[in-house]
Amino acid sequence: MKSVRTFVLGKSSYDPNRLLNAIKEKLQLRDDAALSRVLAISRPLVWEIRRHTVPVGAWLLMRMQEVSQLSVEELRFLMGDRRQRIRVAIPQRNFPRR
Repeated sequence: MKSVRTFVLGKSSYDPNRLLNAIKEKLQLRDDAALSRVLAISRPLVWEIRRHTVPVGAWLLMRMQEVSQLSVEELRFLMGDRRQRIRVAIPQRNFPRR
């Protein structure tokens, strides 16, 4: 497979299809059914990700990293996620009111 950065040269918008296609190509899988089996997710979930109905979550990125041996940074780049920092919601403590 070509280097990750040349694979998406010139494309900067969010598109999880590029990510899914790159993983299929790297793992030499025929279709989305094989991809869903390798990632241990349902085929409808792959379908919903492709249609931008469901976002690619952190747990799925971690699974893709394990399977493809690409870094999370490379996976995010393939997907078109150009954020420098990822915001994480931290639960607030319940402080007693005065």
